[in-house]
Amino acid sequence: MTDGRIAKARLGGDGPEVGVQGLGCMGMSFAYGPSDAEESRATLERALELGVTLYDTAQAYGAGENEKFLSPFVKAHRDDLVIATKFGLGIDPDDPTKRIIRNDEPYIREAVESSLRRLDVDVIDLYYMHRRDVNVPIEETVGVMADLVREGKVKQLGLSEVTATELRAAHAVHPIAALQSEWSLFSRDIEAHVVPTARDLGVTLVAYSPLGRGFLTGSFAKAEDLTPDDFRRQQPRFTGDNAAANAALLDPIRKVADAHGASLGQIALAWVHQQSALHALSVVPIPGTRKPTRVEENAAATRITLGEEDMALLEPIAARVTGDRYADMAFTSAGRE
Repeated sequence: MTDGRIAKARLGGDGPEVGVQGLGCMGMSFAYGPSDAEESRATLERALELGVTLYDTAQAYGAGENEKFLSPFVKAHRDDLVIATKFGLGIDPDDPTKRIIRNDEPYIREAVESSLRRLDVDVIDLYYMHRRDVNVPIEETVGVMADLVREGKVKQLGLSEVTATELRAAHAVHPIAALQSEWSLFSRDIEAHVVPTARDLGVTLVAYSPLGRGFLTGSFAKAEDLTPDDFRRQQPRFTGDNAAANAALLDPIRKVADAHGASLGQIALAWVHQQSALHALSVVPIPGTRKPTRVEENAAATRITLGEEDMALLEPIAARVTGDRYADMAFTSAGRE
């Protein structure tokens, strides 16, 4: 890593090697307010230079617009990166606070063809079930996904926000390479059941929102700091008294950051990376950013090692967080565990 490139990790038991830190691309065209397309494209290129090779998108991000945005970059570097996208989650056009979840075969087959077309690729490297439709047996859903692998449309399978029981049932149908769940200093519910199961099955844990949707970086302190179209304004932990209480929880992170000459975000990411050794499984966080300087900062976090005293200071934070991570937790693993 003398050239500044990050280390590598393997996705699942026989999946591809990727940079130990990926890039969440959602905010480049969806959810986090206005973005600058040129700056986002520069961010993609800089990430690749630093060894970031897992790029995460979804059908739901801007109703496919994020996939379209990534397409030129993916085509230009097709052999150098792993593109991950997802099906199963949509936004209600009449109410942007509501989600539509579908896991049935007709929907999946339509979704994969649409993603292939928008990304303009022959095969999707990693295809996730974005959210679980409890009305469809997960074995049926993964059976359809396995058919996509056999048909050459998908290489590896992933799931997002599933319980330990659901993960085991899915893995029995077809090997699951990656499980994407929220994991950060503010969100640790998966450690009770999901993480041990992923470890036992050899599934890589792809940690989304490892920076607490930006809150852990100190970039905003309450929902009112965000633009009116930013979806974080809908999340309970960033509103009212919750926001004020949670902002105070950044103090121990600041203390650790000062000791390491690092930023708050770097300490939050270093903590997630350290979970790999603590829980004996492959962990690949996918922090999102739209700025080249931020992707450089995030990549540097992979080389920070936190000591026992640091970890002890950070340990109590999650238990003190007030407010759920979503207004409706029913479509998360924690809501069904």
